[in-house]
Amino acid sequence: MLDAVKAYLHSRPRWIRWREWLVGRRYAFAPFPDRPKPLVVVAYSRRDAVKALEMVRGVERDWAEAPLQSRKAYEEILEDSPRLVIVQFRRTNICGCLGHRHVIVKEPPFAEPHDAIGGDPAGELDIAFERVERWLALPLMDIALDTQFVAGSRLREFQAERLRLQFLSILLHEINHMVRPQEPEASIRERSLAFYRDALAQYVEHAKASLSLTIDRSFSRFERD
Repeated sequence: MLDAVKAYLHSRPRWIRWREWLVGRRYAFAPFPDRPKPLVVVAYSRRDAVKALEMVRGVERDWAEAPLQSRKAYEEILEDSPRLVIVQFRRTNICGCLGHRHVIVKEPPFAEPHDAIGGDPAGELDIAFERVERWLALPLMDIALDTQFVAGSRLREFQAERLRLQFLSILLHEINHMVRPQEPEASIRERSLAFYRDALAQYVEHAKASLSLTIDRSFSRFERD
């Protein structure tokens, strides 16, 4: 489907494509590596390309590296999701939310069903990434891990990993809303936070195992805690 969507975007009138380019609208594509759908299309401003790439990496890489049981919790949800999910990637939003599902698709190229996606309607959500950067998903865990890494050389790597997992957990949370609109918010939140918690904990365990504690101070405190 990725090639079909790219071909569709390129087939639009040239003046539309040039207008998008001039205003800085860009699209990045993030397929889940072990699933036929959904294909995630990240719609972002050119000035936010670095952060948008982190969103893409979260889907393409961090999903596959999350614990198997965490991914299984979303197996049926992703199976029932729209074939195409648009993420309007913003710095902030009016409502103050980290992100939310859109009832009506607003991103112009995908507002109506197209043959590129089999005539099926797309799903859409937004993520306000500056708000996500300030968000502590699980405050006690996040602060504790930040403290563990603060003395070492891998603090930035840890913070980037945490941000990608936050993006990914919000994406999964909102797809859950799309697929099961009647499911209580508390249940949906519990599932997405569990995914975030377990994926981040596994990353820390793998990072500990990959380092020599006598060389890199990133984990110098783990052995004492």
